[in-house]
Amino acid sequence: MTTSSVRPMAELTVRGVLLGGLITLLFTAANVYLGLKVGLTFATSIPAAVISMAILRYLPGATILENNIVQTVASAAGTLAAIIFVLPGLVMIGWWQGFPYLTTAAITAFGGILGVMFSVPLRRALVVDTPLPYPEGRAAAEVLKVGAGSREGAAESARGLMMIVWSAVTSAAFAILTQTRLATAEAALWFRAGSGATGIAGGLSFALIGAGHLVGLSVGLAMFVGIVVGWWIVLPILTAAAPIAAGGDVAAWAGGVFRSDVRFFGAGVIGVAAIWTLLKIIGPVVRGIQSAIAASAAKRDGATVELGERDLPIGIVAGVTLAMLVPIALLLWTVIRGGPLAGSEVALIGGALLFILVIGLVIAAVCGYMAGLIGASNSPVSGIGILSVLAASLMLVGFFGRGTSPDVTQALVAYALIVTGIVFGVATISNDNLQDLKTGQLVGATPWKQQVALVFGVIFGSIVVPPVLNLLGSTLGFVGTPGAGPNALAAPQAALISALAKGVLGGDLNWAMIGWGALASAVIIVIDEALGRAGKLRLPPLGVGLGVYLPMAVTLPVVLGAVIGAIYDRWARRQPDAEGAERMGVLAATGMIVGESLWGVAFAGIVYATGSDAPLAIVGPPFETAALIGGTLLFLALVAMLYRYARVQVRG
Repeated sequence: MTTSSVRPMAELTVRGVLLGGLITLLFTAANVYLGLKVGLTFATSIPAAVISMAILRYLPGATILENNIVQTVASAAGTLAAIIFVLPGLVMIGWWQGFPYLTTAAITAFGGILGVMFSVPLRRALVVDTPLPYPEGRAAAEVLKVGAGSREGAAESARGLMMIVWSAVTSAAFAILTQTRLATAEAALWFRAGSGATGIAGGLSFALIGAGHLVGLSVGLAMFVGIVVGWWIVLPILTAAAPIAAGGDVAAWAGGVFRSDVRFFGAGVIGVAAIWTLLKIIGPVVRGIQSAIAASAAKRDGATVELGERDLPIGIVAGVTLAMLVPIALLLWTVIRGGPLAGSEVALIGGALLFILVIGLVIAAVCGYMAGLIGASNSPVSGIGILSVLAASLMLVGFFGRGTSPDVTQALVAYALIVTGIVFGVATISNDNLQDLKTGQLVGATPWKQQVALVFGVIFGSIVVPPVLNLLGSTLGFVGTPGAGPNALAAPQAALISALAKGVLGGDLNWAMIGWGALASAVIIVIDEALGRAGKLRLPPLGVGLGVYLPMAVTLPVVLGAVIGAIYDRWARRQPDAEGAERMGVLAATGMIVGESLWGVAFAGIVYATGSDAPLAIVGPPFETAALIGGTLLFLALVAMLYRYARVQVRG
């Protein structure tokens, strides 16, 4: 049989795309809920690959390349859920009362498709001709190779799927128990600290434990440093400077200072950390692109392009990019028409399109490099969003100045958020795409087919995100918005990004606290660099910023999860198949996130149907002490049980 007569392996198949779309329903909904609750999302490539292999191995003709397409579709859609770091801000400022389906889907899809297009010309620079490690891309490739290579691989994928299922069921069951009030979901204690005040808070959340495992010990400890700085140093100092009124409530006093001042201190830490990250990597990105252009020029003359090097033709990439500007312009026009900004359409739309093209391409390169360097899960994409909204807001200040009327200011803030939403879609997708393309390179995939699959992933994600956002926003609500109930979601990045836009355009930004946070960030950066040169565990400044900015009830369980994950990984590295053992821990953590998050979405539906904030509660306040003690003991026992089960699965 000649080489030309060999039938190519199935790759971009209808069933692969549809299976990726079905997995998308689970992971995108879970990522939307987790992102709104804690401000973190999780990478879906490895769990999607495991589920895909476990299902496709029962179907005829399944191949490693088809499994790769499934994980590509699912991971792109799951990553696109990070758009919730921006869009809830439109509800928080009162511009939207809910999430209009077509508009929300359009913002999500336009940014995502541009992210795919922008990442195509970067593939050679940042994936092929580069020493970047792409940790998650390589890990996903190894999972696919193991699953395709032997019966043992099939057995491992089956055990991995069972790990996800049991972990998810346990996580969801405990979350249901907390809604009955038989176990406490969260507890906080506020107290005086000298003339000031502080507190300690924690939540019993499997999703947060799983998130901590995935972000790792370095980020977890950085968040703990942020807790110490924000809650136990800055908050007591600021509350001492603003004494409580006679007979006042300590919780309301300290909580108010935290929201009005400490969070902006955290924003300063995050902003400077994001700028530092960009400055560190912009040089290598430029050099990598230059070397790729030189290499392509040297091979262009008469060279045959191998299947594994065939990207989408650059003409199609340029055509799609330019074509996308038309619906984006129409979308922006609908925002402006008939409102306070009417009459400025040409300048506003022209400036926004140029901003999206230029800033979007730069962000695509930067996010792709960050994903290659430290992995998509650890990339500080939210920091990019903060810088983007600041740049967009300053652009609008250049057009309109400050001190505009309240309705004009609100419209400008909304416009800045929508433009940032599109750019953020570029950032999130390019952050994930190049990781997926690295996986494809390692398993012999065809780049253009993967790039088409990425577009399908964006479309699936854009379909799923709006209804989940609408359900959660209309039932649970967001902290600080009118009508938010006791189950309200923090949506921390959206709250920060909208506050920054309002502050820049309204001229009342809390620059003093942002400045102090920026100074603290500079000190943290120096410490982090010194630790890196000494070969010690790093202290990521963005992790510290999140520890300052987020409520302690959210961050403390993440820290605990990072410590537990590090203990498990230390055990895993001593096993004969260390990589497989570590993967089982990743799947256990993923199941914890998926189970609780999907229950969170389902619970929002129950709240909507019943009209009650506590539809499942069966006990009242007198049971709180027993719920705290008993719930905590049960929670710790279940976490230990799941990690023990992971060890059993590793040993087969």
